[in-house]
Amino acid sequence: MSTYKLLIGLGNPGPEYAETRHNAGFWLLDALANQISTSFATESKFFGVAGKGLIGPQSVHLLKPMTFMNRSGQSALALAQFYKIEPEEILVVHDELDIEPGQIRLKQGGGHGGHNGLRDLHRVFGPEYARIRVGIGHPGHKSKVHGYVLGKATVEQRDQIEDAIDHTLKFMTDIVQGTWDQAMNALHQR
Repeated sequence: MSTYKLLIGLGNPGPEYAETRHNAGFWLLDALANQISTSFATESKFFGVAGKGLIGPQSVHLLKPMTFMNRSGQSALALAQFYKIEPEEILVVHDELDIEPGQIRLKQGGGHGGHNGLRDLHRVFGPEYARIRVGIGHPGHKSKVHGYVLGKATVEQRDQIEDAIDHTLKFMTDIVQGTWDQAMNALHQR
């Protein structure tokens, strides 16, 4: 496992999307930025908002693309190329339908599972980046997915997701340094 130099939170820009399940990647990145006392600034050359800080001893770039989910790769590629960051040094935080709210899973590489943000990242980087998958649950039928991910989480779901994010932040030093065993054991047993 690599040491990660770029953390990308996936979501959609704008206040109308801020509370939607699809923005769970933004939620975790916002909580992380707060924890490491860094802030985001608009970076037009990266088509997003970006910050930089220390997680343990590791200097990391944080990025929230402002291109809308299905164009996340444009923003991510611009920053990665500018700072010469390789795909295997990238950690992407995204919402995951196949995991229940309150659960978070780590994953190295793999398919995009129909997630439009991941699909666009695959287009520019291939599948080798790592992921923090934030569970949002599934509406039960494929025809309901679009409305579900773009809908607001219930109060109970939001509490479960925020609790899982808080728990995950305790392990961010290990996660960013690529020493996943302890973090995976703690997160995957919740």
